[in-house]
Amino acid sequence: MTWLSPERLWLLLGVAALAGTYVWAQRRRSRYAVRFTNLRLLDRVAPKRPGWRRHVPASLFLAMLALLVAGFAQPQAEVEVPRERATVLVAVDVSRSMLAGDVAPDRLSAAKAAAHEFVGDLPEQFNVGLVGFAGTASVFVPPVTDRAELARGIDRLSDGSTGRAGTAIGDAIAAALDQIRTLDAQAGEDTPPARVVVLSDGANTSGQEPTEAARAATELGVPVDTISFGTPEGRIEGSQPVPVDGETLRSIADATSGQYFEASSSQELRDAYADIGSSVGHETEVRDISARFIGVGLVLALAAAMFSLLWFSKLP
Repeated sequence: MTWLSPERLWLLLGVAALAGTYVWAQRRRSRYAVRFTNLRLLDRVAPKRPGWRRHVPASLFLAMLALLVAGFAQPQAEVEVPRERATVLVAVDVSRSMLAGDVAPDRLSAAKAAAHEFVGDLPEQFNVGLVGFAGTASVFVPPVTDRAELARGIDRLSDGSTGRAGTAIGDAIAAALDQIRTLDAQAGEDTPPARVVVLSDGANTSGQEPTEAARAATELGVPVDTISFGTPEGRIEGSQPVPVDGETLRSIADATSGQYFEASSSQELRDAYADIGSSVGHETEVRDISARFIGVGLVLALAAAMFSLLWFSKLP
C-alpha cells in the first residue's frame, strides 16, 4: 500500500497526543479518589464506577480519528477490477485422437463438459468465442456474450466437424487472433484485453507453424494459455496408441507469456480451466482505497456513540 499524500499522516501525532492526554487524565482521577481516606464514605457519596466500560467510547473515538487521518492521506493499493471489453477465445482440438477413452467417457466429451463449466464461470459481460480444430480450424462461435449460443456451439464440437484429419494448432491460434482483431470498431487500433485458451492432446501436424502463430499473438499482446489433455496410455479403436504430447503447447505458452497445464483427468482439466478463469476475469490496478478507511471510521464513530448513550446516557 502507498499513500498519495503521506505528509498528512503526521496528523496521527495529534491522535497519539489525545490518547496520551486521556490516559493521563484517567490516572489523575485515580490519584484524586485515593485522597478519600474514609473508603466507606467514598462508597456512599460516589456512584458505582462503570469500570472498563468507560474506556470503550473513548477507545472507539480515537480509533475512528486514526482511520479518518489514514483516509485523508489518500491510501492506494493494488486491487482486482473486472476487465472491460475482455475477450476470450477457447480453441478445442476435435481430431480423432480426442476420441481416446483414457479419460472417461473420452477426451473430447470430457473437454466439452469442462468447456461448458469454464464459459459459465466467466463474467457475463465477457465476449467469448469458440474455435474447433483438427486438420483445419473453424470458428464455431464468434466472440459473443450470449452464453446459450456458446453452449450450443460447444455441443456441436465433434470428431470430423472441421473436415480434414490432423492437428492444426497454429491455425487455431491464428483464427482466434483474427476474431480478436475484428471484435469491434476499436479493435483494429485498440486491441481489447484478450486471451486464447487452447486445449489439445498432440503436437501440430498441419497448417501454419505454431511458432508463427505465437509470434503474432505476442505482437498483439495476447497471452495463449494451453492445456495438454490426456495420458500416455491413450488409444483409439482399441489398439492405435495416441499418447499425449504437450511439448508444442508448452512452447506456445512460454513464448506468449501464457500458462501451460497438463491434465490427465476430467478433474485436472476443470482445475486448469479454473486457474485460467481467475487470471482472465480481472486485472490489477492501483486505486484509491481511502473510502475503506473512512467507512470503517464512521462505523466506529457510530459504535462509540451507541455505547456512550447506552451506558452513560450521553454522547462521547
